[in-house]
Amino acid sequence: MGSEVKKTLESMVEGIYNALGGGEVPEIRMSSRNRDNIVLDKLSSVWKYGDAKVSRSLRTTDGANYVLKNMYMIDFILEMLRDGKSSTLREMYYISEGWGRAKFGTQDESDLMAEDLEVITSLIREDFKLRPEENGASIIGDITIEERSRKGDFKKINCKDDVGEAGYTIPNNVESEKLRLSSTNAKFVLALETGGMFDRLVENGFDEKFGCVLVHLKGQPARSTRRVLKRMNTEMNLPIFVFTDGDPWSFRIFGSIAYGAIKTAHISEYLAVPTAEFIGVTASDILNYDLPTDKLTDKDIAALNAELKDPRFQTDFWRAEIETMLQINKKAEQQALAKYGLNYVTDTYLPEKLGEVGGIT
Repeated sequence: MGSEVKKTLESMVEGIYNALGGGEVPEIRMSSRNRDNIVLDKLSSVWKYGDAKVSRSLRTTDGANYVLKNMYMIDFILEMLRDGKSSTLREMYYISEGWGRAKFGTQDESDLMAEDLEVITSLIREDFKLRPEENGASIIGDITIEERSRKGDFKKINCKDDVGEAGYTIPNNVESEKLRLSSTNAKFVLALETGGMFDRLVENGFDEKFGCVLVHLKGQPARSTRRVLKRMNTEMNLPIFVFTDGDPWSFRIFGSIAYGAIKTAHISEYLAVPTAEFIGVTASDILNYDLPTDKLTDKDIAALNAELKDPRFQTDFWRAEIETMLQINKKAEQQALAKYGLNYVTDTYLPEKLGEVGGIT
């Protein structure tokens, strides 16, 4: 794969060089990366970028700076490929301090350009040897994986018997050359937003009682976490259920898992699980379970109104839940279910919600 990545990147640089040599103005074209260019791919049932394109050329100062930084980034990636090294996105940002006029002003700028390079080349950042600062989240349950060790061999790990209470930590690179999904006796996967709820379900033995795999998302899930969920779904045929707080930001967590995120729409087929089911906390739950709540903030209200226009949330279910939340002007956390006791979420709420969607029969 490394030689193919090298060839693709070198071809991109060669195109810029040849344009300059031929007296043409070089440009870089890619899909427009905004909400207005998100379309549903009916074949894969995920949201992807549409046909709208944008270009950066040397005709403008901003365009010239963009192309310059892009070329420096490619040179840095090619150097890592040659030397067998890798870098965090944070390290690359600081390394750019030595790139003169090509240095990045912020890490957000360098992160965005790495994503742009994925869009332009149809590759992923793992191919570029770039990784985030932190690993993915945690897994507990009867699933056996094989992880490549530093010596190059694969070591089997059962995420129920071979881990502590914190579970198995999902690494940055979860592709098959690094991580194999070996076997499982689980019936489904339950993805949880918060660490407190993950710990509650582990302590109450929910994974063993109901035969499931628990995945702690750590808030907005990392790409490696979403990729593992995708692989569990496609390779092991495990249904994915998502349990989050009841607020607009948590709705977006589910959206990124099921529909794909706007900033990573170019790899939605690689990350998104369109069959994933949201089981709460919903606005209806706040009413039906009489949960303790907080009042929506102005930012919450703005986010909910934006979701009403977001193409990923244009279903009867989501419109009803978002409109209900706006109407009652309330939000609730997962832990609000503790109003009824520490066992209520595992003994009553989750069995009821999972029973409604066929997770528990």
